[in-house]
Amino acid sequence: MEKDFLEHGLNFNRRRFLSKLSLGLGSVALGSLLIPDLFTGGLDENSLPAGIPDFAPKAKRVIYLFQNGAPSQLESFDYKPKLREMMGQELPASIRSGQRLTGMTANQASFPLVGSYFDFKQYGDSRAWISDLFPYTAKVVDDICIIKSMHTEAINHDPALTFFQTGAQQGNRPSMGAWLSYGLGSENKNLPAFTVLLSRGKGNGQGVYSKLWTNGFLDSTHQGVQFSSGEDPVLYLKDPAGLNRFERRKMLDQLAELNEISYQEFGDPEISAKVQQYEMAYRMQTAVPETTDLSKEPDDIIKLYGPDCLVPGTFAANCLLARKLSEDGVRFVQLYHQGWDQHGNLPSEMAGQAKDVDQASAALITDLKQRGLLDETLVIWGGEFGRTNYSQGAMTKDNYGRDHHPRCFSIWMAGGGVKPGIVYGESDEFGYNVISNPVHVHDFQATVLHQLGLNHEKLTFKHLGRRYRLTDVSGTVIKDILI
Repeated sequence: MEKDFLEHGLNFNRRRFLSKLSLGLGSVALGSLLIPDLFTGGLDENSLPAGIPDFAPKAKRVIYLFQNGAPSQLESFDYKPKLREMMGQELPASIRSGQRLTGMTANQASFPLVGSYFDFKQYGDSRAWISDLFPYTAKVVDDICIIKSMHTEAINHDPALTFFQTGAQQGNRPSMGAWLSYGLGSENKNLPAFTVLLSRGKGNGQGVYSKLWTNGFLDSTHQGVQFSSGEDPVLYLKDPAGLNRFERRKMLDQLAELNEISYQEFGDPEISAKVQQYEMAYRMQTAVPETTDLSKEPDDIIKLYGPDCLVPGTFAANCLLARKLSEDGVRFVQLYHQGWDQHGNLPSEMAGQAKDVDQASAALITDLKQRGLLDETLVIWGGEFGRTNYSQGAMTKDNYGRDHHPRCFSIWMAGGGVKPGIVYGESDEFGYNVISNPVHVHDFQATVLHQLGLNHEKLTFKHLGRRYRLTDVSGTVIKDILI
């Protein structure tokens, strides 16, 4: 008997203990009385209680507007007039300096420089240069921080995208949203801590896969929940035919009892995680339809986001839904907008992509700000890498393409304790290399975690004998952009 108790004790940790209590007593207070070190780290290094940050957070939640396919920084936020002056001339070898190229342009006979087809103007107190493609973003430039010195090692879409989302290029690691769910938990017990929204433009698209919002080696309760644009925003939430709410509640209670027996026998934490998922799905039956109903939004909000916000599955609709989800306490809302991979026909395709996202992105900032939510919500806009300053293949002034460029690209951030109305970092006059304040992907991730009160070096999980973290073994918080 004593041996059995000790064996089961080895499988216990604070997170599992709390999940078991939720099936019966549901009392954190009782848990702290029964196990005095429940919140002191004495039982299991992987069981730190969710909801307790390392220090006072500036942000409570994140909305990440990921522009999948990599928008060109040279047609958006990094103005380089020299490229127009040298249109068609060869990229100096001293600038490229033998740096890695993709297989699509590595064998090009020449690398003709190409300036942006679109004009730039300065806006706001920061006098930031913004392309004519983004007139709505230009109006909120004093609310955003433009980082023009991002860089990454990944040069192809899948590893680069995976790197941004999980901190590793090879996949099978927890995504950023999963790490935040693990570290902080949810603000709303009726909605998941981490949700995913997908939209697609008319441009050349790159796929997104569920590995980008995976829980990896964390409990499956931390996986992102994908919302669809169909009649059922989350699949399988409705009661099956012939089963009412009372009967489903009774079924879940009986299922929990059976799972408890199984847990006592095998000690597998995924059993408790599965029960929690069943319970979350039950609670979401009421919460999700209410949150995803955009029909009650006032006319001024519809006008702000644009008419597309009433079309399910569009970027605008997802931005408005992201605001509602965030407002209701979802910790991490991840949007993916596909179609930014302009290897050719860039002026036409990128104009369409920008039109898809510009108004709604700016509207989200304005909407959050007028509701008093921007200060506590970190909004991020950007892709997985940048675009080359030379044309891929043949070019004319109004028709060209750009290859992948990991050495230098731009993103912007807003709210959540990030300084508004500033430009950080700089690239050279060719827009090819970073020349000041470089920001690596791990620096970006460390900064996001920091704004939510988490030390990126301490948010770890021991797996297969190694302590893993989102930022792997590097990353520095970019304190110069923080309030």
